[in-house]
Amino acid sequence: MEAKKPISQGTNSVWAGEKEYLVHGATQVPVVHSVAYNYDDIDIWYEVAIGKRKGHIYGRNTNPTVQAFEDKVKALEHAEAATSFSTGMAAISNSLLTFLVPGDKIVSIKDTYGGTNKIFSEFLPKLNIEVTLVETGNHEEMEKEIAKGCKLVYLETPTNPTVKITDIERITKAAKAVGALVFVDNTFATPINQNPLFYGVDLVIHSATKFLGGHADALGGVVCGSAELVTDIFHYREINGATLDPMAAYLLLRGMKTLKLRVEKQQENALKVAQFLSTHEKVEQVFYPGLITHKHHEIAKSQMKGFGGMLSFALKGELDAVRQFLPKLKLAHRAANLGAVETTVGPARTTSHVENTAEERAALGIPEGLVRYSAGIEDTEDLIHDLKQALEEINL
Repeated sequence: MEAKKPISQGTNSVWAGEKEYLVHGATQVPVVHSVAYNYDDIDIWYEVAIGKRKGHIYGRNTNPTVQAFEDKVKALEHAEAATSFSTGMAAISNSLLTFLVPGDKIVSIKDTYGGTNKIFSEFLPKLNIEVTLVETGNHEEMEKEIAKGCKLVYLETPTNPTVKITDIERITKAAKAVGALVFVDNTFATPINQNPLFYGVDLVIHSATKFLGGHADALGGVVCGSAELVTDIFHYREINGATLDPMAAYLLLRGMKTLKLRVEKQQENALKVAQFLSTHEKVEQVFYPGLITHKHHEIAKSQMKGFGGMLSFALKGELDAVRQFLPKLKLAHRAANLGAVETTVGPARTTSHVENTAEERAALGIPEGLVRYSAGIEDTEDLIHDLKQALEEINL
């Protein structure tokens, strides 16, 4: 008997999670706005309420449109279960607070997204949770810290905005040796390029607002992993209330149908843009894991199918150069978002790390002259020409 062929990521992006919720012959999942769901039989109602029977009882807990979105992400990440949130930061904070209690220790990297870093530097310490941040990419130092004992290891790879890489399999092995949970923010890589669960990771987190939705019109977050862990997070979220809106879930579902197509074009553009910038006289440094000059290019190559649509670069002349350069771009939104079909740019001080002070950004290794560049799906030649003309306007 011929073995069943696994469904590809591109096909799952289109079809996964939807069939159960297609009604009346519709080809698209409907937006269900109902807050509550009727049951004539009180015993069936009770079984649904306690999870013994499939169904929905109240919108803060579950929703058919939201469920379809979760099922699609679950399929793409090859997870047992997934649960969603109103934003990516809600996904991160709820997941951490589900498992951490006073006295616990978490080990992470310095180069996480600014909001995540604020949780580590400001909020968790208030709860008497110890946080140790290690230089991103220093695997030996991270292994030493983990070996001292910890409850949880949190990774973001590639990182936002410096696009640094951590060896997921290596750090996960170190974490498992001390019984620690491992969470990975997979937003930049997307499920198309990287599936951390394959390397023993416990939970994968996405800001669905970014590449999953891809059209900059819906906020959302999602967490995937084992049914046991996701159930615990779902319970925390359903009580604390950071619920994904059904309309946002619909927009994310719609966007995800073209996820593979978008990511393939975005990373094609990102690589060519990075190669162009790396040879330009007004560019100090380019950060993109697809460049062979990237410090952890080989690690990225081993654990990613593609290098993603995100890059960053430091301009000579620093912040003054950024002020001259950004307004001259014609094919880019100067905005605090990424992963959309349109190219989006901005300095870390107004995007990923706006919550941090200049001193904090410096301590995290983020220069004020750093520009984050989210490549869209435009024609590559147009993007490069736009960058070239804008760079020419810089007076050093």
